[in-house]
Amino acid sequence: MDATKLVNVTRGNLVESSHKGHVAVVDSKGQLLYFAGNPNAKVFARSSMKPIQAIPVVETGAAYHYEFSDADLSLCCASHNGENMHTDRVLSILARSGMEDTCLKCGTHIPRWQDTYKQLILEGKDVTPLYNNCSGKHTGMLATAKHMNEPIGNYYDLDHPVQQRILAAVSEMTDYPKEEIEIGIDGCGVPVHGVPLERLAYGYAKMAKPDELSEKRRNAIKRITKAMVNAPEMVGGTDRFCTDFMRVGQGRFIGKAGAEGVYCIGDLETGIGIAIKIEDGNGRGVYPAAVEVLKQLNFLTDQQIEELMGHFRPKLRNARNEVIGELAADFKLQRAGAHQE
Repeated sequence: MDATKLVNVTRGNLVESSHKGHVAVVDSKGQLLYFAGNPNAKVFARSSMKPIQAIPVVETGAAYHYEFSDADLSLCCASHNGENMHTDRVLSILARSGMEDTCLKCGTHIPRWQDTYKQLILEGKDVTPLYNNCSGKHTGMLATAKHMNEPIGNYYDLDHPVQQRILAAVSEMTDYPKEEIEIGIDGCGVPVHGVPLERLAYGYAKMAKPDELSEKRRNAIKRITKAMVNAPEMVGGTDRFCTDFMRVGQGRFIGKAGAEGVYCIGDLETGIGIAIKIEDGNGRGVYPAAVEVLKQLNFLTDQQIEELMGHFRPKLRNARNEVIGELAADFKLQRAGAHQE
């Protein structure tokens, strides 16, 4: 099945362009409930997989041994802005684990948060891996390796025990065979996992309602979801959808963005998982689509939608800061079954 139009981009009265994509809505039993486009499209989850990648941080005992707070564990699930609250916490976790930021192997990029970048320039400091939006995830991986007495210099390699534990968790949570998971390399240098979209949604459904899982796995997941909803500012930061969405959800939802237009949601109230992929990879289209899915499922109140309006119907502005258009979702979820005919 082909991708379907999810979001229109308007300029004045004209639809100037559109973003096509796919949506899968799955319950905690693995049943596909609703979809748009092709729910079986195989996609790289990118950073949307981070909450699942964090499971071994808890299951190995590393989070307990190094006294991770909710904010610490939430940061392990983050694609953060690089604000001081993020980088200070990375350094704190590393110090407690007996390591320094030179151990991070996530590479460098300009911090998302421009105030941080400006300050680095003013102080004549270099941009280091500390400011990489994935440094929290890498810190969790390092802490796990250190706790398990494993090498820390190559924790990012696929054959390293850290990555093998993650691969096993991804396979178990998505109920998808390890040998069929497509393996690529993420922007931060660690393995990235490709699975069918509806399997990714299933993984989030199990994150939202882990009742049928082992006690060890159930406890780890509950620790992670509690951390994310209690410290949503760590998952993204100021003016980020993940943070704003979880705050507005008031503990009901976890949500995590992934590069190339991926977004995943777990509804802790119903045990439903949602996975969205924008076909052209443009992340600007995924947030209006995500809010629209929740709206069609009646998971958000009118007040909550209003509070998310800046992400749901983001305005487009020109160089003079004048509003010249907007993004708006334009699709209808279909009930599962029709795609199989």
